[in-house]
Parts: sequence; C-alpha cells; structure tokens
Amino acid sequence: MTTTAPRTEKKKRPFYASFGFQIVAALVVGIALGLLARQLGASATNPTPLSETLATIGSSYVTILRAAVVPLVFTAIVASISNLRRVQNAARLAGQTLLWFAITAFIAVSIGIALGLIIQPGSRAGTDLETGEPSSVGSWWNFLIGLVPQNFLGIGVSGSVDETGSFDGSVNFNILQIIVVSVVVGLAALRAGKKAEAFLDFTESLLKVIQRVVWWIIRIAPIGTLGLIGNAVIQYGWERLTSLVWFTVAIYVGLALVFFVVYPLLAKANGLSVRQYFTGVWPATQFGFVSRSSIGTLPLTQRVAERNLGVPREYASFAVPFGSTTKMDGCAAIYPAIAAIFVAQFFDVQLSLIQYALIVLVSVVGSAATAGTTGATVMLTLTLSTVGLPLEGVGLLLAIDPILDMGRTALNVTGQAFVPAIVAKREGILDTDLYNAPREGLPFQDEDEEATGAESEAASTAAR
Repeated sequence: MTTTAPRTEKKKRPFYASFGFQIVAALVVGIALGLLARQLGASATNPTPLSETLATIGSSYVTILRAAVVPLVFTAIVASISNLRRVQNAARLAGQTLLWFAITAFIAVSIGIALGLIIQPGSRAGTDLETGEPSSVGSWWNFLIGLVPQNFLGIGVSGSVDETGSFDGSVNFNILQIIVVSVVVGLAALRAGKKAEAFLDFTESLLKVIQRVVWWIIRIAPIGTLGLIGNAVIQYGWERLTSLVWFTVAIYVGLALVFFVVYPLLAKANGLSVRQYFTGVWPATQFGFVSRSSIGTLPLTQRVAERNLGVPREYASFAVPFGSTTKMDGCAAIYPAIAAIFVAQFFDVQLSLIQYALIVLVSVVGSAATAGTTGATVMLTLTLSTVGLPLEGVGLLLAIDPILDMGRTALNVTGQAFVPAIVAKREGILDTDLYNAPREGLPFQDEDEEATGAESEAASTAAR
C-alpha cells in the first residue's frame, strides 16, 4: 500500500511582512517626518537634528547600494559571458535589446514632443525665473572619451590633500567603463579556454556571495526609503512647483503615459500579462522613485527581472546593467524633449522640423552619453546644444529638478526591466511560469526559500 505524504500548505505571510507594505509605510512615515522637520524650522539652509538624521540615513543607504554595484556588475557580466555559451543566438539577443531600447525611446520622445506642443509649458512659466550656465555640459566627444577605461574598473578619485596631510575627496565610478572592462575580461576568459575555468568558477562563486549581500541590502530598503523621502521633503518642499507647475505637469503626464499606456500595450501585444508585469516590477519602480538613482536601484532591478519576470539570468545580467546606462525613457526621452520645447517657448524661439527631428535623434541614440554623470542635466545640455538653443535655459529648471528626477528615475528602472522581459518573450527564453506566478508581497523569492521549497517537493514526491 502506497502512502502519500500530506502537502504542507505554505503559511500566509502577515500583511506587515510584505515588502511592498513596508516600502509604502516607509514613504508615509518619511513624508510625515519631513513635514514635521519643516514645521520645526528645518530647511536646505537650516539643518536640524531631525533633518540631519534623515539625510544621514538616506545617504548612507545609497552609499551601501553603490558599494555593491561595481562587484555585482563585474562578476555578473563576466559570469554571464561564460554562460552565454549555453544560450542560443546570443548576438541576436543583443541586437534585439538595442532595437527595443530604440523603439521605446522613440515612442517616449514622440510623446514628450507632443505634450510640449499641446501644454505649452514655456509660454505659461513665470517671468521671474532665474537663468544661469549649467555646471556640466554633455557632448558626443565626452561620451566617446568616457568609453575608454581610466583604470581596471573605471574607478576614479577626486579631491585634494590639505596641509595636515588629510585627504578630502570622494571615490566615483563610471558604470559604462565597468561594463566595457567586464565584457573584455569575460571574452578574454572564453578565449583562454580550459586555462580560465578556475577563474570563471571563482567568478561565479563570488557572484553568488555578492547576490546574497545585495539581498540583505534590499531587505533593509524601507529604512533607506524613510530617510531619502524625508530628506527630499525637507530639502525641496513642494512650493517650488508653483512657478513651473505646467512644466511639472507635462513631465509627469508624459511619464504616466509611457508607464500606464505604452508599456502595457507593448506587453499585451507580446502576450504578457499587464498585471503580472506591474506587480513584478513595482518594487524596483518604487525604490527608483525614492532613491533617484538608476545605478543605485540596479541590483533590485536585475533581481526582479530574473525572479519576478522570468528573464534568464545569463541574459538579464547583460541587459539590465547595460540598460541602466542607456535605457532612460524618463531622463533621456520624455524630459529632454519637453524641456527643449520649454526653453524654446520661454526664449520665443521657433523650432523647425529639422530641430524636432534632432531632438528625436539625440534621445534615441544619445542616452548613453549620460553614463557615469548626472544624467538628466547632461542629456538636456546635449539636446539643447545639438538643436542650437541657449544653454542658459537649463538654469530655469534646476530649482525643481529633484522633484522631477523622482518620476524620471522610476520610469527609467521600469523600462530597464521591461525590455529584457519583452525580448526574452519574443525569443522564447522567458520563464512564463515564473512570470505568471502569484506575487506574495516580496520583490522576489529568497534563494533559501527556493531551496527549501524544492527539498520539500522532492521529499513529498519520494514519499508517494
């Protein structure tokens, strides 16, 4: 007689254990603390103990995230190159990814131009706005120079040594240079053949360790979110929207159209559930909104692409890091299109069809020029200089840039997970079971839980 082991039903998580609930709760508490701090006299020029605490919490969390980016990107790309031997049509995957980057960017910039012409934000702006030269200017030449690694991992140090011998500066990195170096190292390891197997095995093991560390960092994201949003309320407030309210409306309407209309239509056209896509990508979207950093959100974006959307790890480890520098529908399509039209209207400059075409061209092929820099400002100056508009117009928009940057970054990271899912589905390599799996409140299932689930299933099968 065969006995069947009873299936143990998975215990339902309490609502407060949901990652989504924790992030939303952190947003609400952070806004409340920010408003409280402003009521107590805190501002960008008048810090208080509460405002400094919130600022330290937020900046410290972003610093931790950035610290994980370099080893994560390097090990993920090197390991994925070795694994691409097991993936058919790797070159086709890369080509399809670039194509869909361009398609979605073209749609986004077209929406931006249309909204700029319909809403006329430059004609509605206040006349008391201050202009000024931008602190940094984007150019195609700087982009080409930026491709050349400065050192092994594209890491740079800026600062100076004072009279006492103490160093005052910061360490920064260029993510595009890291990708270039990683690809070269991965290809060299493949060419080395068996002699490089030990190196590739070590890299894959190191990747597993780093991914575990990233998981721990992401689990404390609600704490970082509380500090980031609270500090944003203190630093910028919402009163800055008054003089540029129509420009802000145009930007957020454009972001919403791409997010709630364009992406769902493309997902549906490719046979993907819209609801599953939004619930799957939402953790990265909401964290991108509060962190205002595509690079800082990169670990979470890659994890949701793999765990929620079913994109194969070998492909996701290429597409998502690459997209974090070149796939920016918010910063490099919607924003520069509307901003360029705003500047033209404010200075009473009539744009020709050729100039509109140049705006589209820059947005579709030029977003990579923002890699490793302050993306939106550099992209805007690149667009204005290409079209021939006055760069002083950048100064008009700097006052509310942080408020706009929240929405821009949220759309950026959403698109960076969207395109790999679309390409994987079209190429037949998407894990549709994982894509359509029920969401249980976490951004993705923990690896330990996966192993436990697999062991339980195996034991249940063996007992039958």
